[in-house]
Amino acid sequence: MFRSMLRSRKVFAIGGLAASLILVGFGAASMYIGYNGINEVRDTLRAEQITGPADSTIPGQLVDTGAEAKAQAEIMRHHQLTSTQGLTYAQMGKYKTPDGNPKGTSDATLAALDANGKPIANAARDSWITETALTTALNTANFAEQVGTFAVVMGAALFLTGIGFAVLIWGAMLRPVTVVTKVTETAPAGIDVTKPATA
Repeated sequence: MFRSMLRSRKVFAIGGLAASLILVGFGAASMYIGYNGINEVRDTLRAEQITGPADSTIPGQLVDTGAEAKAQAEIMRHHQLTSTQGLTYAQMGKYKTPDGNPKGTSDATLAALDANGKPIANAARDSWITETALTTALNTANFAEQVGTFAVVMGAALFLTGIGFAVLIWGAMLRPVTVVTKVTETAPAGIDVTKPATA
């Protein structure tokens, strides 16, 4: 029975230590991948040489972090809405009107015509396409950096959990087993232990 108990303890100990190593390994890998992801986002943003405009929350700063990319996207959208008088792409017609209203029209018969008599595209509406592409890229960079940060934090949690688990396994399963043997005294043959001893 004692040997069976030792074998069971050994199996549990080996399994626990294996789980600990897996947690530590995944944690370290997650931190490494997350850290590399954050650096890649920042290097890519830095290469674009984007500088925050004067009326933004990052005036004159080089956009090279996720938070700065988000701030740049927000000011770009603000500028776009200002130029279109608060109208979004879906609220505008695809043709320019003779009065120059940014809202435009989708009715070709009401559109302003060029020298060839063809409807003129609504440039204010078309500018939304460029703005949306750029702000989407900037917001994606911010999201990617947040994912990288999350990976680093989760990796650290897994790493520390694995170490803590290993310490618990080492202390609870691998410590020496103390065997307590109950000793029962037996009376020598020929002595009646039921009678009181006499001097």
